[in-house]
Amino acid sequence: MATGPDGQDDTQSIDLKLAKAAAEELRNEPMAGWLTVPVDRAEIAKIKEAAAAINENSEYLVCIGIGGSYLGHKAIIDALMPKSQTKILYAGNSLSSYSLQKVLEEIEGKDFSINVISKSGTTLEPSLAFNILKQKLKERYKYEDRVSSRIYATTDARFGALHEEAVDNHYHTFVVPDNIGGRYSVLTAVGLLPLAVAGVNIEAILDGARKEKIEIHENLAKSSNAPAELAPLTYATLRQKYHGMYHDVEVLATFEPELQTFEEWWKQLFGESEGKGGKGIFPASVVYTTDLHSLGQYLQQGRRNIMETFLKIESLYTRTSNLSTQEKAELSQLRDYNAVAYQATVAAHRSGGIPVFEISIPDISAESLGRLIYFYELACAVSAKLQGANPFDQPGVEAYKQNMKNMLQ
Repeated sequence: MATGPDGQDDTQSIDLKLAKAAAEELRNEPMAGWLTVPVDRAEIAKIKEAAAAINENSEYLVCIGIGGSYLGHKAIIDALMPKSQTKILYAGNSLSSYSLQKVLEEIEGKDFSINVISKSGTTLEPSLAFNILKQKLKERYKYEDRVSSRIYATTDARFGALHEEAVDNHYHTFVVPDNIGGRYSVLTAVGLLPLAVAGVNIEAILDGARKEKIEIHENLAKSSNAPAELAPLTYATLRQKYHGMYHDVEVLATFEPELQTFEEWWKQLFGESEGKGGKGIFPASVVYTTDLHSLGQYLQQGRRNIMETFLKIESLYTRTSNLSTQEKAELSQLRDYNAVAYQATVAAHRSGGIPVFEISIPDISAESLGRLIYFYELACAVSAKLQGANPFDQPGVEAYKQNMKNMLQ
């Protein structure tokens, strides 16, 4: 799975004891509910029923949320490119009036619903967007009961401004579990409802995550020390090894542009989990071969404070059958070129002195992405613990919010 700067297998030189201890500690963490992939059949049925209703009456579903409230499901949708009669739009992930204007223009005169995702309901960006889009619903549908029937609130089960509004106005509600924080929440209703509306097989996503969970915990239970059997812990340990050798930036690299949003989810996951107390590995990302023509020079010969993780897809296929025999042959040749570019880049960056890790998934499918999400959530939580950081808080985020509050007052 991972190699060092000389290109040789580097997994045999690491001690996994600390990582295994950190993984065991997670079982007692109050915010590690995601470890069990807790969605049950009843909730899946409720999500699918709501998705079917949205597909029936809405050309658009506007997902309102920021950070972990939207990045995870957008990453999966962008990667899988599923087909659905309902298009997913996003709002409330910035304070850009231009971005929100584009959403408002696209849904003008169209049937649409809203999925507002916020545990508290008080985060500024989604709150402002929600108020504007609620008004758009009222203009479109006039009658209050029809407005409420088109709002799906994913929020706290008992408390908070959004919960209270949802109860008072009879919105459809889904729960953000008390023991799962935002950036670890994609495999809950936070991500599963938009995914189901978009046409993603949510059972396959969950099956992939559960297979990864079972595999890693079975290997922990049998006290395995094989790096391949404890891949998330091996990855976390190697990150700390090279971080201790003054590599304070990790670049996640993919050769598939459809995984770019997945990289954004990864950056939030690791950035908010590790970046505390003057510590942490800075997460960055690139999409090759495109970025080989922009950042490639720096990666090859710039400062040697970088480690690089390549996300390798073992098998890709042509997504549509509406292609000629010649077009299919040309696409096959292009995939071969991309595979050679991958191998050439890995070799070049290793020779340039970058510690290179490789993480492989069989394909870009719902099950593989479910496994990859669980892999990274576990690896991130363990890695943060190895650095002495709490993986589940983000106290630094409050600094700009308090400054804005003071300035607005």
